[in-house]
Amino acid sequence: MAETQAPDLGALVEGRSDEEINAFVKAQGIDTILQQIFNGMAQAFVPEAAAGQSAVVQYDVTADDGAHSYQLKVDNGKCTVVKGASDPARVTLGLSMPDFLRLIAGKLDGMQAFMGGKLRLGGDMMFAQVMQTWFKRA
Repeated sequence: MAETQAPDLGALVEGRSDEEINAFVKAQGIDTILQQIFNGMAQAFVPEAAAGQSAVVQYDVTADDGAHSYQLKVDNGKCTVVKGASDPARVTLGLSMPDFLRLIAGKLDGMQAFMGGKLRLGGDMMFAQVMQTWFKRA
């Protein structure tokens, strides 16, 4: 079975309005896009950066059809993706779909997003900064 290629997020969000991004994501399938992104995040996990750590990081992404929750579970040098909110999260990040894509693509700074009200954090806010170093940036 051929693997579906994730879109180039930088090209997808660069210079596009929220409405344009939402229309693209809806046409491709919201869950399809999110699953590709979270699978990519799990592949970008750097076990050495999280040595001896375990945590559940939850993302609540709000799309046109409502909220979509995904968890990245880090334990024993592995990062797995779970759709939904099955376990208590150490930190929860909440964003709109366009801002989530901009953040993941490196087009939106996390601190600026938080200060500007585009990123909602729950739980261990200091950990939110640390866990960013657990993933390779494209």
